[in-house]
Amino acid sequence: MASRLAVQASSSAATPSRDVARRNSGQQPQQTKPSSATTGRRRLAATAAAALLMAPAASSAAGTFDLRITLPEESSEEAEAVVRAHARNLVRVKRLADAGAWRELQAELRASASNLKQDLYAIIQAKPAAQRPELRRLYSNLFNSVTSLDYAARDKNEVQVQEYYGNMVNALQEIFSKIM
Repeated sequence: MASRLAVQASSSAATPSRDVARRNSGQQPQQTKPSSATTGRRRLAATAAAALLMAPAASSAAGTFDLRITLPEESSEEAEAVVRAHARNLVRVKRLADAGAWRELQAELRASASNLKQDLYAIIQAKPAAQRPELRRLYSNLFNSVTSLDYAARDKNEVQVQEYYGNMVNALQEIFSKIM
């Protein structure tokens, strides 16, 4: 965008010489509005704003926004290679739930779910557009169950932990039947 604005600025600066060339050739010059200092300042401000928006964020200080597009960090092939291992780690939290190790369960659940979430997202994005809505619904169901399991572990509610763990395992089986 900044380069487009720079090109427009340079082309508008070249306009008077075209008018002189037209006068010399006998053509009628086009009626143009006289350029003012305000227009030049606006162009300069727009170019500066575009350059600032296009520059990568220099710091990650609180209160700053990073407006760059987020892409999956890995390809779908790489994600498919490790997604089962991440799912196994997520399923292994059962032993922590049975032992009543609530803090450890939450920590393990969050670490495993984070990795699995990235991998599944990369796989879903690589699928054909017709399959994505169903896969996104399953993805949402899976991670809603994970979140509910995390809350149940925080509340130390064994009954809900067992219920949400079962929902999570069913959602994993369903999503793997569709993507693999």
